[in-house]
Amino acid sequence: MRMSDVLTPSQRKYCMSRIRGKNTKPELHFRKVLWAGGFRYRLKNRLAGKPDIVFPGKHLVIFVDGCFWHGCPEHSQVPKSNRGFWEEKLAKNKARDQEVNAILMQQGWKVLRFWEHEIKKALPECVERVASLIQETEE
Repeated sequence: MRMSDVLTPSQRKYCMSRIRGKNTKPELHFRKVLWAGGFRYRLKNRLAGKPDIVFPGKHLVIFVDGCFWHGCPEHSQVPKSNRGFWEEKLAKNKARDQEVNAILMQQGWKVLRFWEHEIKKALPECVERVASLIQETEE
């Protein structure tokens, strides 16, 4: 038996419209910690995929990916209602992420991607990954 959505279509539409693609809580938290640690980055850019954080001088870009929208292997679950739509949508998101990575790497950028759950649970390790990659580029 298929379970229907507990919200009306107009309520669901409103809820989904409130989801933002930038300045999410994990992204803001990560940026604040990086800035406090002395890392200077840029936000506005015209690069493929519109990275969340850019270190232009180091040719390093960072994406903070939401577990649902980018298909986290640990947390992503396809909604039960309208399953076909969501499977296609999430598959396209994953394919686009891989394509953006390839484009940026061809242009000479180093690409780091963090899951939102990594930022929430292992922030020091995420900052360390950024620091070690920046240090590599300075050598």
